[in-house]
Amino acid sequence: MDKLKQIESFVAIVQRGSLTAAAANEGVAPAMMGRRMDALEKRLGVKLLVRTTRKLTLTHEGSAFLEDCTRVLADLASAEASVSAGGVKASGHVRITAPGGFGRRHVAPLLPRFLALHPEVSLSLNLSDRIIDMVNEGYDCAVRVGDMPDSSLISVRLADNRRRCVAAPAYLARAGTPQQPLDLMRHECLTLSSEASQSRGWAFRIDGAVQYLRPPGRLDCSDGQVLHAWCLQGLGVAWRSTWEVDADLRDGRLVSVLDDHAAPPNGIYAVLPHVRHLPLRVRLWVDFLKHSYSMPGYWSGGPGT
Repeated sequence: MDKLKQIESFVAIVQRGSLTAAAANEGVAPAMMGRRMDALEKRLGVKLLVRTTRKLTLTHEGSAFLEDCTRVLADLASAEASVSAGGVKASGHVRITAPGGFGRRHVAPLLPRFLALHPEVSLSLNLSDRIIDMVNEGYDCAVRVGDMPDSSLISVRLADNRRRCVAAPAYLARAGTPQQPLDLMRHECLTLSSEASQSRGWAFRIDGAVQYLRPPGRLDCSDGQVLHAWCLQGLGVAWRSTWEVDADLRDGRLVSVLDDHAAPPNGIYAVLPHVRHLPLRVRLWVDFLKHSYSMPGYWSGGPGT
């Protein structure tokens, strides 16, 4: 039995979560996947997966072997891509995930442009505000906004992400304009619900240090676009990213407050699986994102703004 096919099957089974799902993706019977795994484990003399009727679990040896196999397959794909059409022609499929609001505005509009440059590449985009398990769910690149937690994944900073406190002119005329971050404690604040993000609160620079406040409010929501709409309606103060509210600020629909206390920006990142080398198509996609976001005027007049 082909050794490479055994390795490819092992990686596919782990990424898709079951022999059945991996087999369906390849168009073979689950029993074929099982035979490949049995042959691989017999050849190596170790157990890689603990298989039950309910789930698959990697052994310690399986986890280490998975990382090596993923890297080897990525290296092979990169090598094949690099010799295609003189080393400048990418091909194959790229699976991308991004947060809903940011993805609609600043990822989805870029996909057709990338495909026009690379006609033999195909893309699929998942928009979700949950944190995707990239390895187990089979994604090649995740676009994430905010502070990056410690992770074995690779992150490439694409751009700064600045946050501002904003409110509609009608709300400020009615409730007054906050002069200090603590003034927010007497305002209606539109916050993300506890199961979403911003778990530490809103960030401000106070006395030379970044501090977090949990402002009060009678309205919260897990969807940032809803908070944005409520803010435009004059229902309170919101803490939003500039990529979302710049056009409203320019046109006077919203007013920025507490700018003197704005915290330093966090980042917008491309997050990649923990492999040393990436397929050419993925490298080109990340480079394309970074180039697009660095174009003069992009954030004040780019796609979706």
